[in-house]
Amino acid sequence: MRTIFKIFLMGFLLTACSPADAIPAASTLPPSETPLPTPSVIWFPPSATPTLPEIVTATSTPEMNPGIGALILDDDFSDFASWDTALSDQGSAAISRNRLTIVVQPGIYLASMRHELAVGNFYAEITARTSTCRGEDNYGLIIRAAGNSFYRFALACNGSVFVERIKTGTRLTIFEPVASGDAPPGAPGEARIGIWAVDAEMRVFLNDRFQFSIVDKSFPNGGFGVYARSTGDTPVTVTFSDLIVYDVGYEFPTRTPSP
Repeated sequence: MRTIFKIFLMGFLLTACSPADAIPAASTLPPSETPLPTPSVIWFPPSATPTLPEIVTATSTPEMNPGIGALILDDDFSDFASWDTALSDQGSAAISRNRLTIVVQPGIYLASMRHELAVGNFYAEITARTSTCRGEDNYGLIIRAAGNSFYRFALACNGSVFVERIKTGTRLTIFEPVASGDAPPGAPGEARIGIWAVDAEMRVFLNDRFQFSIVDKSFPNGGFGVYARSTGDTPVTVTFSDLIVYDVGYEFPTRTPSP
């Protein structure tokens, strides 16, 4: 009995002498040296890269007035005898200070023809300036004239261009009016008119820019002239200057026969 009591007492004393902090604490995971990831603030979020528009470079314009050769005529409008002149209540055509001025009253047409010059293939240019002009009033260059038959290349005061054929006094529009940024609308205005004519083809230029081409076999050659026409109820005044005419030596390419 004493032995049992001694064992119990020794156990009690051992337990009482143990430090309080010897009681094991609850187990915890050691701290990690790598911090947990935090969400990043994206101040400039990426956006889709826009596609720049493609700039198309225009190819060079092919030469539309080839074969220009020797100078045939350089008319500075200093010779009064080289052109038809007129004066009446309805209109006038007069040369002064190296210019030919045509003035027509409402509803009147008047032309002035150059003397002693008839050509077939050529390139011609003349400068036209409008002082009074509006709407469908028109003016321009006459080519391949023989009597009362010729071609008339016209600029209208509404900014359009057209071509007429006058055959034995009968007028026919062979190229309908088409708007052109080179045809001055109204007055005052100025344009350099050019005509390249080879055989039946005639090409129109304004201010050195090609406009269009026509083909007509009616008149192979002839002289030159200028004109003005009033189609409304107001007068028209147009001044012409600096006529030059070149010879043209050009042969159209031979077409390959179709099989």
